[in-house]
Amino acid sequence: MTNQVGIDMNKDSEGDDLLQYNPNRLLDTLIENLRLKNDAALSRALEVAPPVISKIRHHRLPVGASLLIRMHEVSDLSIRDLRYLMGDRRNKFRISDKQFKPKEPVAGNGGSGEQKQ
Repeated sequence: MTNQVGIDMNKDSEGDDLLQYNPNRLLDTLIENLRLKNDAALSRALEVAPPVISKIRHHRLPVGASLLIRMHEVSDLSIRDLRYLMGDRRNKFRISDKQFKPKEPVAGNGGSGEQKQ
């Protein structure tokens, strides 16, 4: 099966670089498909600050859900294709339990609930 960007999604070789997380492939494909010149033009198209694209490119910031949705809206590529381009091979996205747990109060910050007067 070939996706919208011409990648064979059934290809499953271990040495394939498509199996590794690589946001640069995603960003480069978006630049090519949108006929943009560079990362600055991509940041304008996605309506994000240029440092966001730079941090994603240098693996200092993950591609968040809201940015992935924005990429979908701008490029008309499916979320599945966008995730595939950056190396995410999970069939289903799962949120960890840690994201739903309330933060524990830090000792010494007056977290007892009492108000000072």
